[in-house]
Amino acid sequence: MNWENIAGQENLKKLLQDSIAENRVSHAQLFIGKEGYGTMPMVLAYAKEILSRENAHAASKVEHLNHLDLHFCFPVFTDNKNSLSKNKFDQFREMILESPYASYDDWTAFLESENKQLFISADEIDDQNQKFALKSFEGGTKILIVWRADKMNIAASNKFLKFLEEPPAKTIILLTAESADDILPTILSRTQIVEVPRIADDDLINYIQNKLSASQDQSKTVAHEAQGNLNEAIKLLHSEIKNPEFEKLFVQWVRDAFMVKKKPEFLKNIILWAREIASWNREKQKNFLNYASEIFRLALLQNYQSENLVYKKIDANGFNWAGFSKYITGANIVSILEEINDADHHLTRNGNPKIVWTDLGIKLSRYIHKSS
Repeated sequence: MNWENIAGQENLKKLLQDSIAENRVSHAQLFIGKEGYGTMPMVLAYAKEILSRENAHAASKVEHLNHLDLHFCFPVFTDNKNSLSKNKFDQFREMILESPYASYDDWTAFLESENKQLFISADEIDDQNQKFALKSFEGGTKILIVWRADKMNIAASNKFLKFLEEPPAKTIILLTAESADDILPTILSRTQIVEVPRIADDDLINYIQNKLSASQDQSKTVAHEAQGNLNEAIKLLHSEIKNPEFEKLFVQWVRDAFMVKKKPEFLKNIILWAREIASWNREKQKNFLNYASEIFRLALLQNYQSENLVYKKIDANGFNWAGFSKYITGANIVSILEEINDADHHLTRNGNPKIVWTDLGIKLSRYIHKSS
């Protein structure tokens, strides 16, 4: 990963580059931020420059994730009583080379392990300890990248703490996590925290337009919805291209929800609607939830006379955008968005999708008529 291939984050890039140039690289650093903000790309570019300054031939090896002094630790599931990440490294390498902004959910889907718990085990830390007890293959620095360090179990965390306290000579440890909440305070106290902020909208728009060949309008729409998360932006862009039915099904949902109050027989339509969406894969279902959530937010802005902020409207199939927006108010928007977030949570936890979508579909019919 080259610095120039990272979306935005210019201030953080310079900070890290300066730390290398001035020989101020801390032996243990924790990069905190969503994967879509660029935690892994940042760590890989950082590791590449550190190793390249010692050996010019290191760059291409790091780019292909096959440098012998660059090691990886990441969550896996127990397979035949084995929970070592090296057994899944080929799959992990494939995913990261294809999509360095990939998330934990993407990794779970990549392994087809939605029903299994992924974690970093104590055995994994023992295995890394053995690797780092050996001398460097190229005679220089050895680097350990711990992707999603917040997935260590308690036993692994305690063993990792000892590794942090007494690291082998010329060892650099780079950890990533979405937040510090699930990391032992004693580990936090022994690492230098590097906050990775969301990608600025302008930087995200430029990246989508120039790297992903999207139109200017598409880039702006996707960037607004993605909220600084490139991984989400890529998925949203693909959704717009591959899933044009999102708009059609949203309109169908809203219309049926309006009619249920006066004509209960429309409840059957909502159940059929829920079954159709439940047949999709989980990623597509979650993308539709993101789409619906954003449309409701935009409708609220439209209703409260902030039309300059409404970058996308639904006007297909005779849908009355202005009329619909009048029903999205401060009295119901919180409840609607909370129900969408709850649905997302249940899908992530492998809830029954037919029940999740039926419940969400029916609840909209209750909230959409709530008086302001």
